[in-house]
Amino acid sequence: MIHHRTTPVSAARRRTVIDALRRGAVPESGLDLLASGLGRFEAALDAELDAVASGESVFKAVRGEYGSGKTFFTRWLGERAKRRNFAVAEIQVSENETPLHKLETVYRRLTERLTTSSFPPSALRPVVDAWFYALEEDALAAGASEEELPAEVEKLLVARLAEVSRHAPSFATALRGYRAALAEGDEATAAAVLAWLGGQPHVAAAARRSAGVRGDLDHFGALGFLQGLLTVLRDSGHTGLFVVLDEVETLQRVRSDARDKALNALRQLIDEVHSGRFPGLYLVITGTPAFYDGQQGVQRLAPLAQRLATDFTTDPRFDNPRAVQIRLPGFNQDSLVGLGVTIRDLYAEAAEAHERVKTVVDDAYVADLARAVGGALGGKVGVAPRLFLKKLVGDVLDRVDQFEDFDPRQHYRLTVVGSELTDVERNLAASVTGGPVSADDFDLEL
Repeated sequence: MIHHRTTPVSAARRRTVIDALRRGAVPESGLDLLASGLGRFEAALDAELDAVASGESVFKAVRGEYGSGKTFFTRWLGERAKRRNFAVAEIQVSENETPLHKLETVYRRLTERLTTSSFPPSALRPVVDAWFYALEEDALAAGASEEELPAEVEKLLVARLAEVSRHAPSFATALRGYRAALAEGDEATAAAVLAWLGGQPHVAAAARRSAGVRGDLDHFGALGFLQGLLTVLRDSGHTGLFVVLDEVETLQRVRSDARDKALNALRQLIDEVHSGRFPGLYLVITGTPAFYDGQQGVQRLAPLAQRLATDFTTDPRFDNPRAVQIRLPGFNQDSLVGLGVTIRDLYAEAAEAHERVKTVVDDAYVADLARAVGGALGGKVGVAPRLFLKKLVGDVLDRVDQFEDFDPRQHYRLTVVGSELTDVERNLAASVTGGPVSADDFDLEL
């Protein structure tokens, strides 16, 4: 279950992981250091990433209860994609910020969150600049002189975006306008046109006029623009685009008309991916089992339910990682302890009191803490990873490292304060105490 590493870890990667866990968050990177239990998915998912890199497209649905590590899993997979030189975008679906039935908003969030192995979000501008640079290089390699260069780049632009222009001609028009504004040294217009290309609303009319584009992006235009973005990414040296639509189960809580539109948008996206319209796209959604199986979610739309149907009646050991829907088994006491031990070892590698950390916070103590946190949450160990790792790093390991006489068995008693819990954790904790959680203490049975 535990992932054994052979290569040394850089201090920066280790710090990124430990700092995030101390805050109770999922690390943005370095997740391969913690990836226990994901080995059974590796071969199938790597094969899918390779297929997408060669021009195919993949849609994947991830299911797991709260706390089973869906965000962790998609970020881990995103890191594997980045190592293959994919661009990556992680989007939180929400009724107000990013409603799924408005694909233009989803596209906008995608460009805002776009990241590559070289550039943080938003990487849209560096990607577009790299694309124009690649077109210039191609034109020069084909024998164009400096004088002929602008005209030859224009020809290449038209040719590369020919397929995209059938659906979304304004994508190429906007790129042309961006390049023209840069050539004239008009940075304000260039930035505005690029914002429009990224799906931003309320772009100055003057900038749109000078680029020759009209209005704001709509639902159908967004699909064309996604196609355009994939072309630009591929031509500028990226193998593909890995996109996560996280927390799709929030759809169950929106008004029924918006929910039905969102489910239909999801079905449309899946069909477009499978039709081959988006070569180089790996699209992942995450949701709870209730979203996939319940009447307020996928089951409301028969064609969508049919596309996502996957057999989960057998023993999870025989789940097919190549299927359209995969389930994350979630944590049990053993796998939670395994993860805790992995974190303790990772922490100890850089600790001032290296030996003391390993001796005082031994495997038995890690197991006791995991049990106590699970107990504080109504025995629901599967929901405990976030809180457990936060307590392990911030309350125990940090103190053992800094205070020579700190012994967690004597000096630390697990305290769970309502304000540090998520809604789901708070509800479970309340079920233990029989009321709302304040600074309730839970004894560690040691």
